[in-house]
Amino acid sequence: MKKETRELSSDAYKKIPGDKYKPYIGKQEFLPEFTFRAVFTGIILGIIFAAANAYIGLKVGLTVSASIPVAVMAVAIFRILGKGSILENNMVQTVGSAGESLAAGVIFTFPALIIWGMKPELTKIFVFSLLGGLLGVLFMIPLRSLLISRQHGRLPYPEGTACAEVLVAGDKGGTEAKTVFMGLGIGSLYEFLMNGLKLWNFRPSWDIPFYKGGKVIGEITPALLGVGYIIGSKISAIMLSGGALAWLVIIPLIMAVGENSTEPIYPAKILISQMSIKEIWHYYIRYIGAGAVAFGGLITLIRAIPTILETFKTGLSKVSNKNRKNEERTDRDLPMVVVIGGAVILGICLWLILSFWTATEIGIISNLLVALLMIIFSFFFVTVSSRIVGLIGSSSNPVSGMTITTLLLTSLIFSFMGWTSDAHMVIALSVGAVVCISIAIAGDTSQDLKTGFLVGATPWKQQIGEFIGGLTSAIFVGWVILRLHKGVGIGSEELPAPQATLMSLVVKGVITGDLPWRFVIIGIFMAAIVELIGIRSLPFAVGVYLPLYLTTPIMAGGLLRYLTEKTKDDSLLKRRRESGILFSSGLIAGSALIGVGLALAASYSGTFSTTLEIGYLWMGPYNNIASLFIFAGLALLLWNYTNKK
Repeated sequence: MKKETRELSSDAYKKIPGDKYKPYIGKQEFLPEFTFRAVFTGIILGIIFAAANAYIGLKVGLTVSASIPVAVMAVAIFRILGKGSILENNMVQTVGSAGESLAAGVIFTFPALIIWGMKPELTKIFVFSLLGGLLGVLFMIPLRSLLISRQHGRLPYPEGTACAEVLVAGDKGGTEAKTVFMGLGIGSLYEFLMNGLKLWNFRPSWDIPFYKGGKVIGEITPALLGVGYIIGSKISAIMLSGGALAWLVIIPLIMAVGENSTEPIYPAKILISQMSIKEIWHYYIRYIGAGAVAFGGLITLIRAIPTILETFKTGLSKVSNKNRKNEERTDRDLPMVVVIGGAVILGICLWLILSFWTATEIGIISNLLVALLMIIFSFFFVTVSSRIVGLIGSSSNPVSGMTITTLLLTSLIFSFMGWTSDAHMVIALSVGAVVCISIAIAGDTSQDLKTGFLVGATPWKQQIGEFIGGLTSAIFVGWVILRLHKGVGIGSEELPAPQATLMSLVVKGVITGDLPWRFVIIGIFMAAIVELIGIRSLPFAVGVYLPLYLTTPIMAGGLLRYLTEKTKDDSLLKRRRESGILFSSGLIAGSALIGVGLALAASYSGTFSTTLEIGYLWMGPYNNIASLFIFAGLALLLWNYTNKK
């Protein structure tokens, strides 16, 4: 078959057994994949994106998924250096995105030490980052066969699928590539004009008349519109329902009930009557969301227990070389002896390292318990994270929510044991850091392996690529955090570190006995009720936890996909789906690349603004309406490219 006639099979979106799917590169074909230039390029891009995401995460509490922009950059770089194979390009994005995801886990936790007035050591950040990253990759390996292959079509893995479309389009050239790069160009231009020059308001909002506390708000970025289109209308609607309940029901209710209160309600230190909507969300709703996410994650894990056991049983059968020789290239993971042996070695390393650094605080024997907590929680939430990203994508993966759950349980155990000193708080935070990093990198690994599954990559080579990306990023990310703290100040108005601040509150609150359990329990019961009426609670819980301004534009993208796919013509449906996914992938990539570029400029200059900044005050009182119309124009472009003949 000539390469020019190839395309990503329509079976990439169908519910068929994974062994029936025909990848872009056939199972019997062998192309350059794990090459020096691919790994080296991935390392460099991973370091850049890790640094950028460290700044973005400390600034706004969110990070940029790097798989798609790295894939786009890999295609462009290799066209200059001499065209590489699609499997080389996939290896670049695998190594590069691993670095970005590890950085996300680090900046959500370790800056809490700075908020407590402590100085984190670079060596400790590196060691715990590396061990957490290795755990995340190891525990994902035996899940690949189940979640990626056997659940093909049931778990869409939106970023992984979008990344595969980008790689195929870049490999083919022609119309498909033009669609992606058209989306890339439009997404880049839109993001630069909006967040670089600030020509219009990126987060327009409207108060609902005669409804105190009611507010409609949206972050009108190309990336969120594209993510919504890729994950579809159903999941988008469930997420929005959670956000709407939090912002349009619970927040106004808190305002109404608490407007006459004469004392602050913990964890707030000010009266409810003096709070803004954002402050109520910060002090109360995030705890409710954390409880909901914890319940949703637990239910997800319980449902997955039979399949997890089956997966490990299947994985254990692969230990022998005889069985591995009979495997197809595209189905060969690292052997289970590596997974089991690696997990045991990492557990021993964690125990010894903890004993060396904290022997005077809790002793060598007690540190064995701490190491076991790291291993158990990492396995638990890696399983949950790998499935979550399959449903709603890495961008909406509630990493911080699962980390909060880890910190809650760990801190409760510490409190029960009587470990209540500052040193014990640091140790509890270290547990959360290792687990958080493993969750983040496992979600990325899942998306990368989905991309590899669709394009025909070799799983074990990708898994080694994840190890390499995690290692190189772990070396640099701690240094970046400490440099940013020295230059700007973590916890300042410039870098408020919202996620790390929340983590510090959870650990200190539980260990000292001041955690607002009532709000956590409210979230648990909300998620349970949703399950009882037949709705999967996890996307709903994610919607409760995330700010409403993230779920509204995602819903816009999901609704757009619903409207474009209302046809009974299968060929037309296929063409619209592919065009929409490709263009949406370009929007996500363009928006992310400009966001990363602005973040790099900010980390260099010490300010998030640019010298070219114009501002949107020229729009006067109509800036919200004007900004919404501009976003509607972007949605119209997506509609036109999806429906063009």
